[in-house]
Amino acid sequence: MNISINKEYVLKTAEEILKFNSPTGFCFEIMDIIKEKAEGFGYAFETNNKGCGIITVPGKSNDKVIALSAHVDTLGAMVRSVTADGTLKFTLLGGPIVPTLDAEYCSIRTREGKLYSGTFLSTSPAAHVFKDSASKTRDAENMEIRIDEVVHSKEDVNNLGIYPGDFIFIDPKTTITESGFIKSRFIDDKGSVSCLMGLLELLKRENIVPEYTVKVFISVYEEVGHGASYIPKDVTEMIAVDMGCIGDDLTCTEYDVSICAKDSSGPYDYNMTTKLVNLAKEAELKYAVDIYPYYGSDVGAALRGGNDIRGALIGPGVHASHGMERSHYTAFENTIKLLSLYIMSK
Repeated sequence: MNISINKEYVLKTAEEILKFNSPTGFCFEIMDIIKEKAEGFGYAFETNNKGCGIITVPGKSNDKVIALSAHVDTLGAMVRSVTADGTLKFTLLGGPIVPTLDAEYCSIRTREGKLYSGTFLSTSPAAHVFKDSASKTRDAENMEIRIDEVVHSKEDVNNLGIYPGDFIFIDPKTTITESGFIKSRFIDDKGSVSCLMGLLELLKRENIVPEYTVKVFISVYEEVGHGASYIPKDVTEMIAVDMGCIGDDLTCTEYDVSICAKDSSGPYDYNMTTKLVNLAKEAELKYAVDIYPYYGSDVGAALRGGNDIRGALIGPGVHASHGMERSHYTAFENTIKLLSLYIMSK
């Protein structure tokens, strides 16, 4: 079967949502973008009370309902306290690799919606001043945020409207190269969200009706463990579309669709996983089957939430997760093709 993916649309969508701030707990604005895209294709969109988006694609049969899940929330930070010198201490949202934040630009958003720019820095930031400038541990206790405003005290910062609990948006530094590489923070999991939007574009453009009703579930709070803990009750099976891991003891590359057989929560459904492997093999897709020991997905959250489903996990290979990540368009394309084959099969 010849499946034509709209590369321009997928990459444009990836760039747009990667650059849009949506740390876990602050996803209502980006969900408006997802809604606009879904309704633009003519598909019904709704949100649950938690803020997750649900896009319904009617199928030929309702004998089963397939959920395809990806999370739009990202890692991030929040103001923990304001120091007497007018800098900010921060608390992490999810698990970014903290040393990679050193010297990164960011924005602080007040409750009133005003944005101030700043920089993550070590508390020993200058080589000409501090003997431990290079050796000091980069963690939340030894780092702070320098605000780009004339502030000398806690009162000065509070007068800007900045207080504990304000969100800190980390600059994603999104770049898409001519050779097809996507370089950015938060490809986990906005790369997969882009794949699902690319799948919807394919279904609309080719007038494809899936064999069974599909519900594209865009979760929030995945980075803190409960993104898809509640899903629509009619869902019978679920594929989490999340980043594929690359590194020690793994076969996945930045060009593959990864099929995860087991992660920290245990094995995924054997029959679903086998079907995905066979579809990838028959279509001659670039794919890998791996085990992820330090990983959890929306399927795990859904199962722990008591949902009676079968589950599997696939996604584009992503290098350097929770740091400065990178993937290649080929991995996105293989992921979209495998998803389309799955929902068009009996």
